[in-house]
Amino acid sequence: MRDGGCPAGSGRSARLDPFALPARFSASDAAADGRVRQVELHCERVVVRRSLAGMRMALNMPVKAFAGVALKLTIGEGPATLDVVLAHKDDPALDLPLYRSAENDEALTQWQSWGAVLGLPLLVDDESEGWREAYPRAGTLKSGPVRPRRRRRSALCKRRPSILLRRAPRRLTGNAPVHRGEREIIARN
Repeated sequence: MRDGGCPAGSGRSARLDPFALPARFSASDAAADGRVRQVELHCERVVVRRSLAGMRMALNMPVKAFAGVALKLTIGEGPATLDVVLAHKDDPALDLPLYRSAENDEALTQWQSWGAVLGLPLLVDDESEGWREAYPRAGTLKSGPVRPRRRRRSALCKRRPSILLRRAPRRLTGNAPVHRGEREIIARN
């Protein structure tokens, strides 16, 4: 478990692995006592523990309460960094930092990995609108380029479906024999 308020994956602490869930880490929280909150991240839920004005609380939220895994460019006094953030739908104070890097390739790989593991859409930071999806989608399906139609004149097109090779199911009629009161013989050897 990490200590302090540095974001996850900042290089001063162990990197969070999206394929090793559940994970526990600390994240900075400006409103909390000590400016630190403890986060437990599971595949289906997120538990955020923090203390506000001496009152301890635990927020247990499903992962679906988050809008997606966002990629955010942070420009500060040092070099620009890319942050991978679990973005909340309604409350930006509940956004959770997952990874920070100055290397573009590493940040993109982590962004896509977190999105795939958590089953959330990939978001990018748009200054005018806030978070928007990086790739177009139709419902829960991600749309991509249209694939060409399957060729109809292939070697397999004249094959019969294997379902026709199965036997027809037997229908029970009133003439079927019924054996009542008989002992079952089992060969034990």
